[in-house]
Amino acid sequence: MSPGHLFLASLGKTRLRPGGKTATERILTSCRITEHSHVLEVAPNMGTTAIEVASRYGCRVTGVDLHAPSLDKAKENVRQHGLEEQVQLVIGNAMALPFPDNSFDVVINEAMLTMLTHEQKQQAVSEYLRVLKPGGRLATHDLLLQQEPDTEAVKQRLNELRKAIYVNAQPMTAAKWEELFCQAGFGEVVCVTGNMSLLSLKGLIVDEGWEGMTRILANAMQSEDDRQRLFHLINLFDESSDLYGHITCVSTKA
Repeated sequence: MSPGHLFLASLGKTRLRPGGKTATERILTSCRITEHSHVLEVAPNMGTTAIEVASRYGCRVTGVDLHAPSLDKAKENVRQHGLEEQVQLVIGNAMALPFPDNSFDVVINEAMLTMLTHEQKQQAVSEYLRVLKPGGRLATHDLLLQQEPDTEAVKQRLNELRKAIYVNAQPMTAAKWEELFCQAGFGEVVCVTGNMSLLSLKGLIVDEGWEGMTRILANAMQSEDDRQRLFHLINLFDESSDLYGHITCVSTKA
């Protein structure tokens, strides 16, 4: 069984982030990107955000991802947009980035840190700090845990999520997310929280449009297994609005 984000991508979903297009827009605005910026996106998936950044700002974008099939799809999307001169996509590990120190003005990482253990989160964030230029900004967008994870009820619901998405997700509270970036050595850290909109009706319409949402549902209906899995995810997140949200953090390197 494929991980949840790859399953949704196979149905045609283009925005695979917990806070959707709205949260992505928030971090892009906060990064102060210009045509002279060099932006690194870690785990660009199908390249949606990388293409948007390159198109909007006219800057250079480098994407790094460990998942070769997603990278191949991203490269095809970049070609379709005629952005091969601006967007470079390479295989690489977030915890050992293949770039020199002080290489980038901005690092963007959405919905990936959530999938890592705490020690892996620390290693990845340390790498983001290393490759950023002084004064550069790290922009992250992740799954927010809105209750403390130390009760049996919350632990059980977290396990239900992990079983549903086939990923050992490790979301954190807002305080723990902020602490992660501060302890790594970033200066100013600004975090904003909001609802989980990945599969809500409003979120689907904002992220994919009516046509895109209809296409996703139609694709799911082609297979009973896909239909059941999609609606299980929709119901799970709808019933968990008290537990899960999204968080964006913009952290500045001193």
